Amino acid sequence: MADHKILLDESEVPEYWYNIIPDMPNKPGPPLHPGTGQLATPEDFAAIFPMNIIEQEMTTEHEVKIPDPVRELYQMYRPTPVYRALRLEKALKTPARIYYKYEGASPAGSHKLNSAIAQVYYNKEAGTKRMTTETGAGQWGSALSMACKFFNIPCTVYMVKVSFEQKPYRRVVMETFGSTVYASPSEHTQAGRSFRDKYPGTSGSLGMAISEAVEDAATSGGEAKYSLGSVLNHVCLHQTVIGLEAKKQLEKIGEYPDVVVGCVGGGSNFAGLSFPFLRDKIYGKEVRALACEPSSCPTLTRGRFAYDFGDTSGMTPLMLMYTLGHGFVPPGIHAGGLRYHGGAPVLCKLVNDGLMEASAYDQLDVFDSAVLFAQSEGIIPAPESSHAIHGGILEAKKATEEGKERVILIGLSGHGFLDLAAYDAYHQGKLVNFPLPQDEINKALLDLPKVNV
Repeated sequence: MADHKILLDESEVPEYWYNIIPDMPNKPGPPLHPGTGQLATPEDFAAIFPMNIIEQEMTTEHEVKIPDPVRELYQMYRPTPVYRALRLEKALKTPARIYYKYEGASPAGSHKLNSAIAQVYYNKEAGTKRMTTETGAGQWGSALSMACKFFNIPCTVYMVKVSFEQKPYRRVVMETFGSTVYASPSEHTQAGRSFRDKYPGTSGSLGMAISEAVEDAATSGGEAKYSLGSVLNHVCLHQTVIGLEAKKQLEKIGEYPDVVVGCVGGGSNFAGLSFPFLRDKIYGKEVRALACEPSSCPTLTRGRFAYDFGDTSGMTPLMLMYTLGHGFVPPGIHAGGLRYHGGAPVLCKLVNDGLMEASAYDQLDVFDSAVLFAQSEGIIPAPESSHAIHGGILEAKKATEEGKERVILIGLSGHGFLDLAAYDAYHQGKLVNFPLPQDEINKALLDLPKVNV
């Protein structure tokens, strides 16, 4: 029987991030200028990103060296463990062997610190004086706040209103690390004020919060730069430390996954876990990658593969991705980090090309699986990560039905110890499913920008 806990030592923290784009048979669509619809140039991003981040976003290098100061900070918590879920296997009575890569072991409680440290380092090198960002459930805002304090850069966070209200302790974490936090939509930006006028009483969305953070940076006179916690190529790149470690950990015990499972909102944690394995798939190895999303925000499973804005106001470059429409406002589910209308263009292209699968799940089923996992493995997972756990459990049940062994690797992207209000609502019977009517998707998709590519 494989060890319950598989560890690496600090010297085995990856020295390079892995860029999957050079290996992809079909490349992601290029970003387009939001005003002209023409191919975006590096200068088009310069108002909100430093040039060293822009260069990394557009790199064609197969591997990118992790700067020594970044790798040193990684070693505060990396490598993170891979666990064999023996008690969960027993509870499911499955022949499948279930492993999970636990990113909740980071100081910020999730995978988000992997990119936050890198982005703040590059901004510090570029002379950035302040950083702005959005956050859904608060995981990204917490990570960026922590990283900004490491490098002594002030941080302003626009937190989606529904999560600001549901998850007050995430705000406390951000403020503890010195960040200024606004409930979005706020009165602090023109975009926020317009959203409040247009959608009275709105619970907010990641698209709205992105608009506010982008506007704040773009109108700061060069003082501030914007940081995105998912979606973009450089964010997915930074997260590949997860999959590179996991691959090495499983190799130590002679295992290789039949299926890699992760949750997807913007897509960075699943990109980070799955891309090193998808490289093998591209070159002929049998391995599946399953992206798990909420049925109330089913971007990959019911969205349209098209160019769209990454934010609600239409301030970001146009990206070719699966989208529910940039004006779509998702229901206020507790998996706030998965309430995004679009997805990472590189991940969306892999789905579109059939190299990655996607499934959508109802909130109550996801929490059923989260509680089973907690009772079996002793870790309360974040609501977002619980989608991956649910997908992994369904894969294990299929193995049982088929009477076949199957190796399942789940990305446990964060713990849920600051999400207990969601679990309380679940136990009180107050959580309900939010099946999304097709006419809401159709309505939001009417506003897709018209582009000629």
